[in-house]
Amino acid sequence: MSSACPDRSTLGLAALATAALLALPCAGAAAERTLRVCAEPDNLPLSNEREAGFENRIARVVADELRATLVYEWQPQRRGFVRKTIGAGVCDVWIGVPAGLERMLTTRPYYRSGYVFLNRADAREPLTSFADARLARLRIGVQLIGDDLAASPPALVLARAGATEGVVGYPVYGERSAAERISADLAAGQLDAAIVWGPQAGYFIDHAPVRLAIARAVAPANFEMPFEFAISVGVGKEDAALRRDLDLALERRAAEIDAILEAYHVPRLADSATTASVAARQEGRR
Repeated sequence: MSSACPDRSTLGLAALATAALLALPCAGAAAERTLRVCAEPDNLPLSNEREAGFENRIARVVADELRATLVYEWQPQRRGFVRKTIGAGVCDVWIGVPAGLERMLTTRPYYRSGYVFLNRADAREPLTSFADARLARLRIGVQLIGDDLAASPPALVLARAGATEGVVGYPVYGERSAAERISADLAAGQLDAAIVWGPQAGYFIDHAPVRLAIARAVAPANFEMPFEFAISVGVGKEDAALRRDLDLALERRAAEIDAILEAYHVPRLADSATTASVAARQEGRR
């Protein structure tokens, strides 16, 4: 029994149907995910446009775990940065914000750190305590917070101790990070010592013109401002699902993240990896 040949119109319809099916995504295929991260473009060792900071590396690890394409929105961290970035839909994530930061949802902390004393490694009498009788005589570099030049917690301690004449303030805004400028001036002998946020200071142990050393800065008893902070990833207030995904990613890749922090000499307090461990490594390299 012979079968009838399909006419040309039937073949044409079949071809169109096949082309339409091929143009559709597979039923089980997921849409490509994008992780939009806001980061500062010139703030080593945290981040820069070459993605050379440790927050850049952590963002890459998290994006890989989420199987997402990492996209940066380079934004200086200025007053109102939450409103102008995540609040405005510019990005989804800020890496490295204090846990519980107001106006954001924050993930589980992935490290805790504090302020440190920063000295030249060859200093005969390094500054390691706020009880040091030389405070009023030393030239001490400190970070200033915000565009209103507000004092950081260590700067306030120094002011209350009467050490105002020799204190040199470095605004966090400007070319290069304040920590980098402080480290360069300390290496050049323009400062006797400095007090810097630990995650920024540790990197310059090996990246300043001369070797530097750090020691944990402990606030005086009953000082009302914190010297230590738990650090998390921040997302928008309405983005609980993303926060949940990030929490899982941070947990699963915790070992890699710890290795990144270690490579950048970030002093950590939560896991007993205090600045003492960094100091021991410094001693071993001399």
